[in-house]
Amino acid sequence: MSKPRPKETGKITIAIDGPAGSGKSTVAKRVAAALGILYLDTGAMYRAVTLKALRAGLSLTDEVALAELAAATVLEFKQTADGTYHLFMDGEDVSTEIRSVPVTQAVSAVSAVPGVRAVLVQQQQRIGRQGGVVMDGRDIGTVVLPQADLKIFLTASLAERAHRRWRELRAKGCLVTKEEVEEDLERRDAFDAGRPVAPLKPAADSIILDTTALTIEEVVAKILALSSSFWAKQEG
Repeated sequence: MSKPRPKETGKITIAIDGPAGSGKSTVAKRVAAALGILYLDTGAMYRAVTLKALRAGLSLTDEVALAELAAATVLEFKQTADGTYHLFMDGEDVSTEIRSVPVTQAVSAVSAVPGVRAVLVQQQQRIGRQGGVVMDGRDIGTVVLPQADLKIFLTASLAERAHRRWRELRAKGCLVTKEEVEEDLERRDAFDAGRPVAPLKPAADSIILDTTALTIEEVVAKILALSSSFWAKQEG
């Protein structure tokens, strides 16, 4: 595995996109940790707004109300005692609750609302402009950080992604079948790729990595090697 550069040179900005279950969040966290830079989970931000909307009983088709809700929500990533970053919504740690099944089923609809995206993308871009960040989502390389130094698009077969997500849900005590998970992912893939605002797709200059047959460690190693290549070109 290529050795990453030390923290003082860690102003690299890395965009990691991909569909649900491709491993992008896990990979992004580890890459950020290895490089000593910030990890920003944009999907968690949309999940937090979704959670707040569900709690408030808002209709997921009421785009005006959802946009106003997003604008009135304070989202912060804070490092906790164990060294990991948790997402706080209006001062409440919602890192666990945003991964619930109801939120998972509703987040695609909320994230497709133009007003919600406008609010959150502005926040993400503000952080991204500072450099030294690994950001993952579905439109990071195409919309949020089109000038990112390194753009990665992770993918994997539907069956493999469904298996991964099923294991995650079972570990959390959710009794769902692989078939149900696969159907949900297939629905989300179609929705995310077909939405009119910031659809899921790789940026023209993205490096596409198929993670179907790769371990998390192997994917991380590949991205760290690519980051080292970036610095080598900068110095060349």
